[in-house]
Amino acid sequence: MDIQLQQAGQLKQDLIDFVLDAEGELAIALEKFVAEKASKDNYDSTERDILVDTFACEGKAGDTTALELFIESQPDLSDSERHLILNWHRSFTGLFSVAEILPETFDVMNWLTAKHYIIKPTQEFLPTDLKKLKVGDILLARIAPLGDETWIFSCGYSQMGNLGKPKLAVAIGNFKKNYKPYLYSDAPELLEEAWQSVEKYHKEFIDFFGSEEVTLSGYLLSKKITEFQEILAKKSLESAGIDGTKSLAEIAKESGVEEAEIKAAAKAAGADEKALDQMLQNKETGKMVMPKVELPPTLKKAEQVTALSDPRWGQMFLATYSRFKTLLEAADWQTIEGAEKLVRKYLEDPEINAFIWHRLAQNYPQKLESLLREFLNRPEFTLELHLDSLLAEHKKPLEPELPEIASVPIHLHNLFQEAIAELNKSEAKAKANKKPAKGFQRP
Repeated sequence: MDIQLQQAGQLKQDLIDFVLDAEGELAIALEKFVAEKASKDNYDSTERDILVDTFACEGKAGDTTALELFIESQPDLSDSERHLILNWHRSFTGLFSVAEILPETFDVMNWLTAKHYIIKPTQEFLPTDLKKLKVGDILLARIAPLGDETWIFSCGYSQMGNLGKPKLAVAIGNFKKNYKPYLYSDAPELLEEAWQSVEKYHKEFIDFFGSEEVTLSGYLLSKKITEFQEILAKKSLESAGIDGTKSLAEIAKESGVEEAEIKAAAKAAGADEKALDQMLQNKETGKMVMPKVELPPTLKKAEQVTALSDPRWGQMFLATYSRFKTLLEAADWQTIEGAEKLVRKYLEDPEINAFIWHRLAQNYPQKLESLLREFLNRPEFTLELHLDSLLAEHKKPLEPELPEIASVPIHLHNLFQEAIAELNKSEAKAKANKKPAKGFQRP
């Protein structure tokens, strides 16, 4: 193990110890950071390691970063060591696949962006059993730069083994939920394109529905959303120079792919002709693909569902939005059945985000302020001074995170489609192999 790698491993461990042993403002900042970022109350050792390392590399005490405070505490550091430590602000969390194992390094691919990294494990964060690590294994880990071309494991990590496509899709879904700031953190061009797709979706939503807010029955809204998606798909094809009115055979011929080959591959995956059109569209339209949007099954039979769209917060579906507005329009909200339960839901449900609260505050300022004063029993409560702190108190981010409607990289889109196809095939096979019950059956 070379000297630079030994120094990096020791400095990394010293940084972690420095943060964990800190007192005063830095300790308070770490405690607050963990409380805000932890995905659950009882998090495991891997999440703990990731949280502490994230704070060590990105956190601040006042206006000073933890990295700067650590350097101040180490007056004997060389210039190269200071440069190395300050460069750790580039550290990031990812879901990596082991692409190649060499005697002293690993080639890993970040599944979120398909970018590759050469990892040199340090003694401090060495895999427990290198012989058990195999090509294709999935690792939830943070990595930190060592040099221009090499990286190190930044802390402890989770080794998930070689996952099949359905389980890998679930792991990526969990990563998106728990580590949203790192979705495309090493590919800013993908992140920018994803945000632009949300803004574009919002404009198309208004063009189609005539407003950023629409309330319909679940059944009718579901039909409208499907129609909206078809229009978006057609526009996407046309923007790529593909005639959306042409048949699969015509599109296949123009794209230089044999129709029979496409159909054979799709049949094996359980795809239909519309899915084939989408696959061809993916091939032609660049790096990102718009995900399919549909009304959640639980809302399709709802009497009323409100769809809200925003260029930053994305799209939201609420079956209770009209009911909440009824509370704010009533002479006395407390006389309405289930009012307190509904207000509590809006405060506690993570799906009811800050955008929804700010929208209600803008449209019903006096009524909402009065309602919250009474519900919270805080006579001094004002929207201007206290709404954001109330939302933060209930762990509602005040800034938007990348919405689900944002376009995703093609390789992720294809993985999710293949995972669904595999699950459908497994379910169909299980049904086909299920032996019919003997004897009389209850009707």
